[in-house]
Amino acid sequence: MPVSGLGPYDDQNIFARILRGEVPCRKVFEDAHALAFHDIAAQAPVHVLVIPKGRYVSFADFSARASEGEIAGFFRAVGEVARQLGLETAGYRLLANMGPDSGQEVPHFHVHLFAGRKLGRMLVAE
Repeated sequence: MPVSGLGPYDDQNIFARILRGEVPCRKVFEDAHALAFHDIAAQAPVHVLVIPKGRYVSFADFSARASEGEIAGFFRAVGEVARQLGLETAGYRLLANMGPDSGQEVPHFHVHLFAGRKLGRMLVAE
């Protein structure tokens, strides 16, 4: 059972379907631990999602249940995506939402990577 208030993993969520190849994506990177692809509703000139290949609903779930290899592999993949896209010099932002109050829309742990312009203190102000 996942560790979070989001309930059980839904195998029909959009990221699960992308991982199975049922829904296409504009792939940036893939290895044994992670898949990275361009967000279809980009909020910055560069907006890439990095998702683990395991069935984790949130960061809380991933950090509690993933193996050390999965955790290290996932975060190394995030760094590799930033390097491959040439983002390290100008900088980038990582964002992971966890739960309904944060705005998490897909119940599969993921990290947003934003870059390509000055992002300011916050990406979206309300």
